[in-house]
Amino acid sequence: MLNAQWVLLSMLSFCLLGCGSGSDPETLPEIESKQLLGDALFHDTNLSKNGTQSCATCHNPENGFADSRDADGVQGNTPYAASLGDDSTSFGDRNAPTAAYAAMIPEFTKVSRLRNGQQQATHGTYDGYLGGQFWDGRESNLSGQAGGPPTNPLEMGMDDKAAVVSVLKENAEYVEAFEYFYGADIFNSDEGAYDAMADAIANFETNDETAFLSFDSKYDKSLSFPSEYQYASESKAELGRVLFFSSDFSCAACHQSLALPSRKEPFTSFEFHNIGVPLNTELQSRREALGLSHPVDLGLANNENIEVEDLNVSKGKFKVPTMRNVAVTAPYMHNGVFSTLEGVLAFYEHARVRGRNEVSTIVNPETGSVFSDPELDMNIAHELLRANQLSLLGEDGRAEAIECFLMTLTDAKYEHLLDQAKVETCGI
Repeated sequence: MLNAQWVLLSMLSFCLLGCGSGSDPETLPEIESKQLLGDALFHDTNLSKNGTQSCATCHNPENGFADSRDADGVQGNTPYAASLGDDSTSFGDRNAPTAAYAAMIPEFTKVSRLRNGQQQATHGTYDGYLGGQFWDGRESNLSGQAGGPPTNPLEMGMDDKAAVVSVLKENAEYVEAFEYFYGADIFNSDEGAYDAMADAIANFETNDETAFLSFDSKYDKSLSFPSEYQYASESKAELGRVLFFSSDFSCAACHQSLALPSRKEPFTSFEFHNIGVPLNTELQSRREALGLSHPVDLGLANNENIEVEDLNVSKGKFKVPTMRNVAVTAPYMHNGVFSTLEGVLAFYEHARVRGRNEVSTIVNPETGSVFSDPELDMNIAHELLRANQLSLLGEDGRAEAIECFLMTLTDAKYEHLLDQAKVETCGI
């Protein structure tokens, strides 16, 4: 009798915690959890107008949850700056950031805080906005982000939320799961059902640690106890590790959140800065040829959640991205203007020189020409960019060493995507 009572109480507790109203607590749906529901939705191309695109199309789980397609929508070695839409014609004006580790991004807020790590003494307090999803932080959390692409005409292209919900209702397994986890009346409201869809996708991104939050890179393994990996003492990767966190460089000022080395380091401060990124003229020309406007991207200033008095000082600022899996998630910057880490690091040296009011003649290795002017030449974080005490370029190979270290931030499941010749040269 005692066992029977315990089973009854357990079932009641399970229902109170997980069942929707009207659900049968004794019968789990075919899709047994919100996480699995979110997984199915994340990969479902039926949620796009022409049935060609899902969340996973622009956030490919096989390629660091970034868009690995070229300008023609083909999987290749040269991902394009922006994502091709479901209509197989349109392009957005921003690079799709990785969805890996996005669950670590705090909700959008305004802060005044001391920076952590070895950069704190040099760079002190950050006053400004923090976190939020998308490059401009306009959605506070993952649910908000997940709800954006399906009805974006340049992305998945559905006419409206009702059209998306109509597709959901055509899938019996979805209906069963939605009613179980969100209540028997969830489909009485298109808005409510759409929000539930976004919530399920966010649940998947937050709770599938194997997929999104692996923390098993070589860097992470070097911090395990006992250590599962050791940087070779004379290797380029070890030199890069030292340089990255050194006060001689300002890398960690924007790409370190925790005070001490940790396996949970997100490798971003979640701050917003304008670093003077050049306009991506190729992307601009392609969009204009399609009849798509390409105004100057104001970044954070486009976020309707910022205070009115912060509008001007927010122009041109974008959220600092994570460096996790950065070696396998090209292209780089909010507009995808750089396709290699070599180009990115050369740009930072250019920005250092420019930040010191000197004329930069540094050549972009990707184009063979000097770097172009900033897309928006205001609010540039010169104080951070000029803070590098040493040049990144030169015969001593500092830029290459830092690139080698960044390669060690790659999740174990993506290590096969690394340039294996570089892996050997780096001593990884």
